[in-house]
Amino acid sequence: MPHDTSSTRIESTAMSGNGIAWVKLSAIHLPLKTPISDAKVLTGRQKPLTEVAFLFVEIQTRDGHSGLGFSYSKRAGGPGQFEHAKEIAATLIGEDPNDIAKIWLKLCWAGASVGRSGLAVQAIAAFDIALWDLKAKRAGLSLAKLLGAHRDAVQCYNTSGGFLSSSIDEILDNVEQSIEAGIGGIKIKVGHPDAATDIKRVEAVHRRIDGRVAMMVDANQQWDRPSAMRMGRRLEQYDLTWIEEPLDAYDAEGHAALAAQLDTPIATGEMLTSVLEHVSLIDNKSVDFIQPDAPRVGGITPFLKICSLAEAKKLRLAPHFAMEIHLHLAAAYELDPWVEHFDWLDPLFNERLEISDGRMIVPTRPGLGFTLSEQARKWIRVEAEFGERP
Repeated sequence: MPHDTSSTRIESTAMSGNGIAWVKLSAIHLPLKTPISDAKVLTGRQKPLTEVAFLFVEIQTRDGHSGLGFSYSKRAGGPGQFEHAKEIAATLIGEDPNDIAKIWLKLCWAGASVGRSGLAVQAIAAFDIALWDLKAKRAGLSLAKLLGAHRDAVQCYNTSGGFLSSSIDEILDNVEQSIEAGIGGIKIKVGHPDAATDIKRVEAVHRRIDGRVAMMVDANQQWDRPSAMRMGRRLEQYDLTWIEEPLDAYDAEGHAALAAQLDTPIATGEMLTSVLEHVSLIDNKSVDFIQPDAPRVGGITPFLKICSLAEAKKLRLAPHFAMEIHLHLAAAYELDPWVEHFDWLDPLFNERLEISDGRMIVPTRPGLGFTLSEQARKWIRVEAEFGERP
């Protein structure tokens, strides 16, 4: 009879230098300088955003290779992500870190009773991203190069200065600062209960930009179908790069109708938390720009699946938030994408991203190219370790 070597292989991997030896989870809450409001606040659905909760995962192998990944939550869910991650983290110990897809499924099945989307996969995302960071570092490549980069720099646009909680004068100041910093686009929030207020703000920003950079607007899901169509038609005159989240994130049919009838491209996807939810957008022809968020969909592994499907349909890509991760993923996308510039996360890391001529430069440092700052570690509220640190 042939000798069964499966148990031998498992034992060999667990004891080799390749095996994962140690995992650390850290819950870090990043305070924002000023409370942030978008249309969801003005319609009474949410409170102003005052902090962002992060789940950081640090992984080390027996031979000392390491990876860093993170997920995040706004307003609620951060403690839940941490607790779910704590329940499944021990699953990684002894695994070969190169088997990222296999590990993703193992983590998913470890918490299968809470589903394959939402908070459950957002907790998995931090592990998955750390494993990709580790793999690229081990190869001595940036993550973009490991994935197969199409470009060394990606178009970037600024969002953080265009919230509805900012006055027109503050937004116009941000326009000038952003253009001076080399950022290639400006996005402002719309969806104000008074449509005339939206138009006034868009008109002022459009006039100030004066064709120097691209312009986008984001309604944060606050219009119904008739309102979105009316506003979409009124906004046609401003030659916007896209209208973002005009409708509820799960209204694939409504977004498809807008995409078919408006000249302005439609963008959405950031609130979705699985590959299948993005498949609905793609199959229904709901978007011109698809906006997956790697920490929200479960990490880089599912994000790449979404990208493959989107590329096949020749959709444009504009990932949401987390430029530290998405810059690498966008660089590996076939069609020229956009990445969202947020300086909120700067205090968490020792490194900074560079911008030139409207584009964000992909760092050449191995992996994601980021390390946690001392300030970030001072903001740790709770942490947990598994295995033994080499």
